[in-house]
Formats: sequence, structure tokens, C-alpha cells
Amino acid sequence: MTANVQDTIVLLGDSLTEMGAAPEGYATKLGEVYIRKLDVVNRGFSGYNTDWIIPVFEQIWPKQQEAQQHPKTRLLVVWLGANDAARAHSKHHVPLERYEANLAELVRRVRSPESAFYSPDTRLVFINPPPVQPERWVPALAEYMQVPEAPPDRDLEQSRLYAEAMNRVGEREGVPVVDAWGKIWAAAGGTAGGLTPFLSDGLHLTGEGYKIVFDALIATIAEKYPELHYERLPLTFPLWNEIFDGMEQQRSLSEITKKRT
Repeated sequence: MTANVQDTIVLLGDSLTEMGAAPEGYATKLGEVYIRKLDVVNRGFSGYNTDWIIPVFEQIWPKQQEAQQHPKTRLLVVWLGANDAARAHSKHHVPLERYEANLAELVRRVRSPESAFYSPDTRLVFINPPPVQPERWVPALAEYMQVPEAPPDRDLEQSRLYAEAMNRVGEREGVPVVDAWGKIWAAAGGTAGGLTPFLSDGLHLTGEGYKIVFDALIATIAEKYPELHYERLPLTFPLWNEIFDGMEQQRSLSEITKKRT
């Protein structure tokens, strides 16, 4: 446990976020560029959809009266939809209309002064779900679960529809959207076969896939919330050579190392 001295970026999502903590994942890359500036908090939950994430959000996000006891979340990145977009027979599936409503509800809970979870200092970014390769995911899922192969529970066209749905919600709610689907599809040359370098198993991302998402997220922050770009933020505490300089100026260590706001 540490004292509440550094604000945060919170990543809320499914396995694409949870696995973003891998060495080449986007959460790891964010942690590297924001080190000593903002803490990156990974709240990725493998297999979750937007129906399931809302009651979890209510437990991980402080209520207004509790906010002073917690670091400020300067940026909330919501990456959901890969599981919602499963085919209708899957337990992960959330109908398109309800998916859009759930995303809008998450925005309302953060932005509305009437919400118990209102957080006026928090900026939001969406990342839409990437394209999929069902023919690779079917055997991968069977191996993960140690069960026989089942009919595909994912569909390339359906993933596109859910990505577009998130784009619509982002436009209506004024939330910038990182177009993971479009950027990865373009990098794949607009072909399903071309997706292989970017998808580790037909659903999850490789390091190359995460790099595309990370670069697009940083570009979105630079454009929409430039004050939160890592190059614009000060270090929370000074560099060691600044401590040397302060000591030469006969300043106390408590003064030299005081947290920067």
C-alpha cells in the first residue's frame, strides 16, 4: 500500500485489456511512457462483456463521497465489445442495441453530476473491438478449454458491426474512439488472411497488434486531451540531479522533493 500521491489512467475492459499487461501489451507500454507521471491501473477481466462490467464498475470506481480518499482518474480507457460481439448462441453475447446502451450508461455514470460515481476530472476514450479470425479461434478455444471443437462463436462481420456501434456511441456521447478494428484491418491489407500477424489466436492480439492500438491511443490523447499526453506531464517527484542542485542551493530535502502538482 502506498500513499495517494499520483493520479491514474484506468484501463477497463476484457481479456484484450487483461492481456495488455504482457511485455508487448498496450498496458505495459502505457506504464512505460507514463512512469513517474500517472499510474496505469489495469482492470481487464477476461471473458467479460458490457452487461457484466457494469456491476464490476460499481465496485472498482469510488463514489463521489469517497473520491478524496482515492487518486484522481485522469483518463478512463474503455475497451469492450469483443465478447459482446460473440454469436447469439454464446453466453458472452450481448445484443447490439443493449451493447450501445451499456456503453452510454458507463459514460453517464462518470460524467453525470447526478451519478453516484460522478468524476468531473476524468476524461474518457473508447477502443473498439478488433477484427477476428474464427477459423483460428475455434481450435485455440478448444485447446484452452480442453474440450472438443465447437461451432464458431465469433464472426468477422459481427465484429465490424460492434466496432461501428461503439463509434456511434462515441460520436453521440462526445467520447473519442480509437478505431482498433479499422486500423488493424488496414494493416492486414483488408483481408482476413492478412490479420494473422496481428492476432495471436484469432481473437487476442500479438505484440504487433497491440502496437497499432497503443500508437493510435497515444495519437488520440495527443489530439483530444493534449494536456494528458505523457510528454506534457511533469514528473511527480524531481530527478536526482535536481536534488543535487537543490542541495547546492541550501534547500531542505523536504522542500526539494515535494510532490509536484
